[in-house]
Amino acid sequence: MEKKSLGAKVLFYPAPVMVVGTYDKEGRPNVMTAAWGGVCCSQPPSIAVSLRKATYTYGNLVERKAFTISIPSEANIKEADYFGMVSGRNEDKFKATGLTPVRSQVVDAPYVGEFPFIIELRLLHTVEIGLHTQFIGEVADVKVDPSVLFENGATPDMEKLRPLIFTPESRLYYGVGALLGKAFSVGKRG
Repeated sequence: MEKKSLGAKVLFYPAPVMVVGTYDKEGRPNVMTAAWGGVCCSQPPSIAVSLRKATYTYGNLVERKAFTISIPSEANIKEADYFGMVSGRNEDKFKATGLTPVRSQVVDAPYVGEFPFIIELRLLHTVEIGLHTQFIGEVADVKVDPSVLFENGATPDMEKLRPLIFTPESRLYYGVGALLGKAFSVGKRG
């Protein structure tokens, strides 16, 4: 079947909704919502996030060489959206939303206490790409609210976590759908 060309656009579907936490030069906690990022290496365990130089978080991350990623659940959609709409230069986003900045014990960055899934990262590499700079962070720790773990307590359950996902261009948030099958299993030929 012939496909319709949409041109050279950033239409990678879906994109994760990540809330990036940093401290500024005065030690004030700041967060911003980003969708350009994801897993980029398994050894060392690394996550990448791409930011524009114009963002307040960009300068904070360069200065502190550390960041966190707080993964919001569907219940946090308003706060996550707000974090991407205003700048930490002009607004205390934690105060405005009533959410709690928690100082990481592992890296020099805050995370959102009420969000169920936290990744703490040390800056490993910075790659200048164009409009965005990709920050690759090595995972120092992952913290998860026990209420969103599988019964074995070892990994997060997507249906309990209910993370937000984002569609570029249309600028819409979605929730994760139903479980469809087990990876490296449903594709087996029998």
